[in-house]
Amino acid sequence: MSANETGLVNDAILSRASVDFAHNNANQTAPATESEHSHDVKRFNVDVESVGERSASVIERETYPHPTDEESRTLRKVTDAIPTTAYLLCFVEFAERASYYGAKAVFSNFMQFPLPNGGNGAGAPARGTQDTAGALGKGLQFSNAFVLLFLFLSYIIPIGGGWIADTKLGRFKTIALGVLICGVSHIIQICGAIPAVLQAGNGIAPFLISLFLLAIGAGLFKPNVVPTVLDQYRHQKAYVKALPSGERVLVDPESTIQRIMLIFYAFINVGAFFALATTYAEKYIGFWLAFLLPGIVYFLLPALLWHLKNKLVIYPPDGSALNNVWKISTVALKHNKGTFWKKGFWQSAKPSVLAAKGVTTLNNKPISWTDKDVEDVQRTLSACAIFLYFPIYTINDGGVGSVSTSQASTLTTNGAPNDLLGNFNPLTIIVFVPILSHIIYPTLRRFGIKFGRISRITFGFCLATLCGVVGAIIQYYVYKTSPCGHYATDCDIGTGVSPISVWVQVPIYVLAATSECFCNVTAYELAYARSPPGMKSLVVSLFLASSALSYALGEVLSPVTKDPYLIWIWAGPAIALAVQTVIFWFRYRHMNDDEFMTYEDPKALMPAVVEKSDEVAVKAGKEQ
Repeated sequence: MSANETGLVNDAILSRASVDFAHNNANQTAPATESEHSHDVKRFNVDVESVGERSASVIERETYPHPTDEESRTLRKVTDAIPTTAYLLCFVEFAERASYYGAKAVFSNFMQFPLPNGGNGAGAPARGTQDTAGALGKGLQFSNAFVLLFLFLSYIIPIGGGWIADTKLGRFKTIALGVLICGVSHIIQICGAIPAVLQAGNGIAPFLISLFLLAIGAGLFKPNVVPTVLDQYRHQKAYVKALPSGERVLVDPESTIQRIMLIFYAFINVGAFFALATTYAEKYIGFWLAFLLPGIVYFLLPALLWHLKNKLVIYPPDGSALNNVWKISTVALKHNKGTFWKKGFWQSAKPSVLAAKGVTTLNNKPISWTDKDVEDVQRTLSACAIFLYFPIYTINDGGVGSVSTSQASTLTTNGAPNDLLGNFNPLTIIVFVPILSHIIYPTLRRFGIKFGRISRITFGFCLATLCGVVGAIIQYYVYKTSPCGHYATDCDIGTGVSPISVWVQVPIYVLAATSECFCNVTAYELAYARSPPGMKSLVVSLFLASSALSYALGEVLSPVTKDPYLIWIWAGPAIALAVQTVIFWFRYRHMNDDEFMTYEDPKALMPAVVEKSDEVAVKAGKEQ
């Protein structure tokens, strides 16, 4: 960077600048990987308020005064305004999730059950019967195994998607690539469900190809959307402002990010509610329509991304953060002789500590990281350790694989699709999120009651434990009342089902959904807040990978996910989660009081670097 450019940067930091200057200066700055200030040029707390001809402002103490210790203790905490671009990205997530969940909702029936006798040949059963929609007729174990494999891939591939975004392509380009692959998947899926293809027995090959492509596309998309949404909110430090009423309040980034993630999660589940349409489509029309509807919604995505491409705040890939993690971890292991559990393990890798020992180089090169980088690595890995508690939780979140859907097929449905009740999960979240965001959490803050991040996750674990217990109780009564006793799944005696109504399953989905609002939303917050800028997608992907581990456990259980063992398929994971919850609380409760985000002084940073292409530019909606 030339001296002239550096002067412009300093002027921008210390004074107000026009929108054009802020945008042009950012676009003229070399990418972080090429700049001589590659470590500094990765983040700049510029708050661009592009509303008509209004000026853009730099975040500075005069505009956003930091609270004193007394103000931090006494002022009421409030959430900040949410950028318009964050809302628009939530619509992108809605379209992707609507198509994903809409298609996924019918996978189990499509694989497990054959084309119904007397049906229309497209997978729909005859009207007025208790038959279930089906196509391939491969049975429960095959269906459960491939549903779990699909879910496993959908949550393990994001590790690659996060790495590509953080080091190679950037988040926006990786999202676009995932959208392209998923689009191809939906087209193949629709073609493979045409009645003539199913009746000829040729439906399995195109379906499995589309299944794997959908998992790959989702794996590229999912880890990058959350960081991109949260990047639109630029504040890392709480600040004081006066309300129109004259009350001085503390604008809290943690509360704001919490609200953004609750809204984001609600949009995910508005999309998931689209499964209601596909379950009725399979029941009354056939699978070609059940797959066509998600495809139609999905192809809204390219238009939404095109509209957003010049409005988003997007940072370029920065591989230096990952390199630092590797170097810092190597040095810490070396100086502690591999005892990673040792107290003060990470302290030994700090340059200040190394310098005191006379160590200033690594592999004959000057040490390139700072003490703060070491603290960032420690914070990041502590969040990743928390994610290891999620696999057992996820198994309890609605049951192992498609076992809840299969359980519903053994209950009296009276014409309702057996996978209909799964829609109570997103419905509960859609209803509960506004209550949490606008009533429960603000009330707790108003009365000074701290419901910390570890407390929220622990409470969610408790709800998921109850979910497994309820599922086990229902399964017990299914076996007790089914014409086939403990072999109820494929029963063909009489009606073939228990007289118990399928609606007794509602508490399973309500408990599971409520637990997600506490567990998953908080985990996303931790993944973003406790990771450095150049690793946010990768750390989010590691949280998603925790779900992959749960699906791997489900695969292990797949051989016994059948009659007469289904009571224990519900009860066993619930017992394991109950024990784990106690351990988790005592192990991590101290993190309730940790600093939420590490703060970077804007006066020490260069302007945000925007990817040098036509795909992105720095523009943000009004925040205040």
